[in-house]
Amino acid sequence: MVTTLPDPALVPPPPAALRLRLDAAALAENWRALARMSGAAATGAAVKADAYGLGAARVVPTLAAAGCRDWFVAHWSEVPDVIAHVPAGQVAVLHGPLNAADVAFALRTGVRPVLNSLEQVARWHEAGGGACHVMVDTGMNRLGLAMADLGHPLLARIDIDLVLSHLASADEDTAQNAQQLARFAQVRSALPGRRYSLANSAGIALGADYHADLTRPGIALYGGIPRRDFAGTIGQTAYPEAAVVQVRALQPGDRVGYNATFVADRPIRAGILATGYADGYLRCWSNIGAFSFRDKILPVLGRVSMDLVIVDLSAAPECGEGDWVAIDYALPAASAASGLSQYELLTLLGRRFSRSADFNAIR
Repeated sequence: MVTTLPDPALVPPPPAALRLRLDAAALAENWRALARMSGAAATGAAVKADAYGLGAARVVPTLAAAGCRDWFVAHWSEVPDVIAHVPAGQVAVLHGPLNAADVAFALRTGVRPVLNSLEQVARWHEAGGGACHVMVDTGMNRLGLAMADLGHPLLARIDIDLVLSHLASADEDTAQNAQQLARFAQVRSALPGRRYSLANSAGIALGADYHADLTRPGIALYGGIPRRDFAGTIGQTAYPEAAVVQVRALQPGDRVGYNATFVADRPIRAGILATGYADGYLRCWSNIGAFSFRDKILPVLGRVSMDLVIVDLSAAPECGEGDWVAIDYALPAASAASGLSQYELLTLLGRRFSRSADFNAIR
């Protein structure tokens, strides 16, 4: 008898040994808190980089239900994951149309390009483009038209919905914020648009002068604290977890991990976890990071590997193979401990995390 095996490509893989739990309720409340702080201005959402690593498929519907109507991505390739859930006309691509293919995609879908240069303005105008956004550089020297370009006649020939700029140092109390605000006032006088936008997450906390018509929070939506003003208001939304794949009994003198940077000084019950620097848990956590199991702290032992981390399970004798442990990922504290920015902590989380689990269902 011949046994016919199914096509391996059609066999679904078993559940991942990594999962990224999203607290959708906290995410929605963060947006509502930022909307309240934004006063009379509308509040959008930066959902680039797959919603800062948390998964646009979960984040966008959650924020849309909370009331968000303006969405910002960086790359054209990020658009499909967003317009699967919200109208294309609400979505803007920050990098703008670099070529005819980008323009054609925008025209077919109705997604709004953010024009950053006179070349992009000309490209959009020559294609007969409709409503668009325009970025103006007010001092960051990143994307955007130069202030000297504001009088160019081409700008009067396009249909500008949103005029925006970006604050470089809103997370600090610095004179640059006021300088950019003053330049943005010049932009508003020189470049007619239906709406204007300047404030990112940190910029919202600078006050009503910075809010204009639309604020564009990013990191604060996802639990980041870019300024002390947000402490106690913004809640953690991302909870990465890893499965224990093996338990080992270490004896005094046993060397642990690459280059033996940890040597056991006592009997230790060690757990091998299915995560590593390929999943965004970088080597900077070696010998300083910590995981937890039912509120019991599990220190990292030795050097973080590409796919594995070794932790001390001594405080959790009930934790065994197949159990889930939580990665310590409260963003401000994790940033201070690791030296990574809060942005890096989120966006480095890799594709191997399952992002489908509901926080409240498995908490």
